[in-house]
Amino acid sequence: MFEIRKSGERGMASHGWLDSKHSFSFADYYDPARMGFRALRVINEDVIAPAQGFGTHPHRDMEIITYILEGELAHKDSMGNGETIRAGEVQGMSAGTGITHSEFNASKEKPCHLLQIWIMPHTKNVTPSYGECVLSGKKNEWQLVASETGQGGSISIHQDAKMLAAVIDKETSLPINIDHDRFGWLQIAKGSAEINGNKLVAGDAAAFSGDEVKQLTANSGSEFLLFDLA
Repeated sequence: MFEIRKSGERGMASHGWLDSKHSFSFADYYDPARMGFRALRVINEDVIAPAQGFGTHPHRDMEIITYILEGELAHKDSMGNGETIRAGEVQGMSAGTGITHSEFNASKEKPCHLLQIWIMPHTKNVTPSYGECVLSGKKNEWQLVASETGQGGSISIHQDAKMLAAVIDKETSLPINIDHDRFGWLQIAKGSAEINGNKLVAGDAAAFSGDEVKQLTANSGSEFLLFDLA
């Protein structure tokens, strides 16, 4: 299988303080054909206005990953964590038996641009946990950001899945090595790329079986997320 998900096809919501684009059904956006991809349930691209954000709200039985593209996000949760994460930092929570948390743009002047990702866990009612991963800053290579085992300092999640990130220079190629019996989702976070003869720009994505995509080539300085899914 190989399918392109164009940015303009995503669900969209504007709340004044928040502009959001939904790759899959979320809130008031519902498409029965877009309920997720394998264990990947949510990819929301959010832009939060200065000093605005999400008040305290609950989650349970979900792996929640926040990837900051620009700006800074202040986070507080019922586990006692209170952190401000910035571009180049990734935050993860296993909601498990239940948590509450709040998220606000920590800047009074600049918007905060982020991707929020939800991955369905293979086990429910786990003890909630929190983790962070700092991007290495190295270009033109994949960095493991989240994994089931937490290997290499990645965020530990309760699912047979990996999330990788890369910042790539123009006209540089990276291999995509996903086993033939697994599935991949490639999200263009910034810039543009070409895969299998298709040109993708920021907000676009590609879903594929493991043997359908072998590499991507950046058409400009770009940033990508890659999900390796059972």
